[in-house]
Amino acid sequence: MSERGLHIAGLRSGVAGNDILKGIDLDVQPGSVHALMGPNGSGKSTLAFSIAGHPSYAVAGGSVTLDGEELLGLAPDKRAKAGLFLSFQYPAAIPGVSVANFIRTARQALHPDDLTPAKFRALIFEQLDVLGMDAAFLSRYVNDGFSGGEKKRLEMLQLAMLSPKYAVLDETDSGLDVDALRAVGQSVGALRASDAGKEIGFLIITHYPRILQHIAADHVHIMMDGRIVKSGGPELANVIEREGYDRIREEVAASVG
Repeated sequence: MSERGLHIAGLRSGVAGNDILKGIDLDVQPGSVHALMGPNGSGKSTLAFSIAGHPSYAVAGGSVTLDGEELLGLAPDKRAKAGLFLSFQYPAAIPGVSVANFIRTARQALHPDDLTPAKFRALIFEQLDVLGMDAAFLSRYVNDGFSGGEKKRLEMLQLAMLSPKYAVLDETDSGLDVDALRAVGQSVGALRASDAGKEIGFLIITHYPRILQHIAADHVHIMMDGRIVKSGGPELANVIEREGYDRIREEVAASVG
């Protein structure tokens, strides 16, 4: 196995004494897009939080390595410094903190003193242009009064500016209307086409296949009851779109029987 990649092996995890993940194996390579789909309660967000190191989620076994470095023993900020990015289903508002200061502080924490103020300013305006975002975003308070689409696009700006190696997007389509969903998909596409985003590996966690109409996935995985029960190409998402998850449940039941 190549050392490069976000490698998840035999991951078991839960919360409040409940076992949720029951042995997850998944490999995300640089520059690839993996979509993880499944019905509500299947464990998708538990996987995201366990990878990122959320303190409420207790890992009972397995490993998560990022380009050969084991993450599970690291604090959440150390995982971010190793190159992991997590976007949240419900991004928090931070009144009183401007977007520009927030991103500048985060960039400094991950890449200390790698950009002078002038170079930082040039880079953030370049990324605003790539993502088709108005510069007025920079003076607004983080997510304060933002629409759902604005919150998600701001996360894409953070992703572009922080330059992670691997990005986990947890239900990034949650609560978005059709126009906002398209805008987010275009933002991810623009980021992937840019020099900063070509090598980022994506794990897109979603309940519905609609976001995959705007973000082309290389691999699709179906999770049920804490396990990945089926993997395939983009066509697998089309099966879910047409037939829902019942078809997969029937296949799983037949294989067990």
